[in-house]
Amino acid sequence: MSTDDKRIREFAYQIWESEGKPEGHEARHWEMARKLAEAEALAPSKAPKAAGSKTAGAKAPANKSSNGKAAEPKAKTKAAAASKVIPPGGKATEKKPRAARKPPAV
Repeated sequence: MSTDDKRIREFAYQIWESEGKPEGHEARHWEMARKLAEAEALAPSKAPKAAGSKTAGAKAPANKSSNGKAAEPKAKTKAAAASKVIPPGGKATEKKPRAARKPPAV
């Protein structure tokens, strides 16, 4: 099994899981996965973050807060939606927050 076949299999499995593991949709999942793998292979690779738009030799400013002390580094969080696969032509749905319940009348 080639690397491409493994990647298509991974995509198809992710699509199948994201749709709630339905039965009878294998051909559609494989076709979607094949297109995703093909697009991924054709996409240009990203440059490393260290080679950004800053000029060589330029020093980044120190991360200081308004009081002159070193600021705490910000925590990086990964969006939950980034881990889900949205099929082409699919619609991303977001859950709405629940409204607070009213206390029972006495």
